[in-house]
Amino acid sequence: MSQTAYPPISEHLNDPESAREEGRRKMDWAFQHMPILTHLREEFESEKPLEGERIGMAMHVEAKTANLVEVLADGGAEVAITGCNPLSTHDDVSAALDAHENITSYAVRGVDDEEYYAAIESVIAHEPTITVDDGMDMVAAIHDDYPELIDSIIGGCEETTTGVHRLRAMDEDGALNYPVFAVNDTPMKRLFDNVHGTGESSLASIAMTTNLSWAGKNVVVAGYGYCGKGVAKKASGQNANVIVTEVEPRRALEAHMEGYDVMPMSEAAEVGDVFLTTTGNRDVIVREHFEAMQDGVLLANAGHFDIEIDLEALAELATDHYEARDGVEAYEMADGRRLNVIAEGRLVNLAAPIALGHPVEVMDQSFGVQAACVRELVESGGYSAGVHDVPDELDEEIAEIKLAAKGVKFDSLTDEQREYMGSWEHGT
Repeated sequence: MSQTAYPPISEHLNDPESAREEGRRKMDWAFQHMPILTHLREEFESEKPLEGERIGMAMHVEAKTANLVEVLADGGAEVAITGCNPLSTHDDVSAALDAHENITSYAVRGVDDEEYYAAIESVIAHEPTITVDDGMDMVAAIHDDYPELIDSIIGGCEETTTGVHRLRAMDEDGALNYPVFAVNDTPMKRLFDNVHGTGESSLASIAMTTNLSWAGKNVVVAGYGYCGKGVAKKASGQNANVIVTEVEPRRALEAHMEGYDVMPMSEAAEVGDVFLTTTGNRDVIVREHFEAMQDGVLLANAGHFDIEIDLEALAELATDHYEARDGVEAYEMADGRRLNVIAEGRLVNLAAPIALGHPVEVMDQSFGVQAACVRELVESGGYSAGVHDVPDELDEEIAEIKLAAKGVKFDSLTDEQREYMGSWEHGT
């Protein structure tokens, strides 16, 4: 394949050297708090398990992700990366990555749709043997436009809920032609990244963007999956009144049993002060809901794509819209009500002006799983096409590294206990 016309980040910047220095400073700060990646970097530098591989990545290019990228490169791989969201890239971090001799970064903040996909094509032009995705856009582009590369791809990893949903649908249709690990579905990802990471970072980003308190507000959480549980738990901990909307009866019942109010969005729209979508689906908040909302509500999205809040319908209803505050767009209705959208309805914990994504310690765990999965793809080489669960021993390995770094000790099964748990012959 020939290189596309879309250039690396360094060619987009007026002062790439200063940007690299600032990006490196951010990365170094994050790495101090990433004991798992620190452990894996030492292993990867010593053993070079990825020697000869080409890794194509579409991720949120900020300091924590950048440390994962460098660990993979230090493991012997050539890495090309771009963003997976137009507003989540930190240009200085992208520039710092691009300065690494084994890394090319095409990620630029604020690109339009044409530039976004051109950057993905530039990554694919490196003819990756492994893909690492956050949202599945790279996997889709390879299958749609460059199927001739598939035979040389060992496999891939997918980071987020939305991407795994897309991949499983693709797999069910028989359209996924190389193996991909569903990193999102591991306990180390769901229990920490999705719950604590999404919960803490989403609420923090909204609070910093608006300078408003959570206490006493009616916070409507759309969806009670792992991300929704985290948002609800953290909002409740900051003295908000939490309302959950759901379409799955068991999750709705779970939210009810956790003490939250559960109701349809049509009812929640009338009483909510803040609305936060976490479903990964489209059209969660639509015209009929906007028409019922109170003056001054905040609308934000913690799902991967900007389709959960129907902004086209909101724009059609509005008689005026304007920037009420950096990162907050106010839509004024004919009756004078103002509905405020944060970060253009994009992933709020990464796309808001001062958003920094999940806490460093949380992403250290998720990225540790990613690195271990990339190593597994290379070392095993035996996975068939389709979506694969991450081997449990890899997930446990990452947990054990973190516990050791924190000085936390835990018990182990005795031989007798292990035999008992593995046998069907023991009765009452």
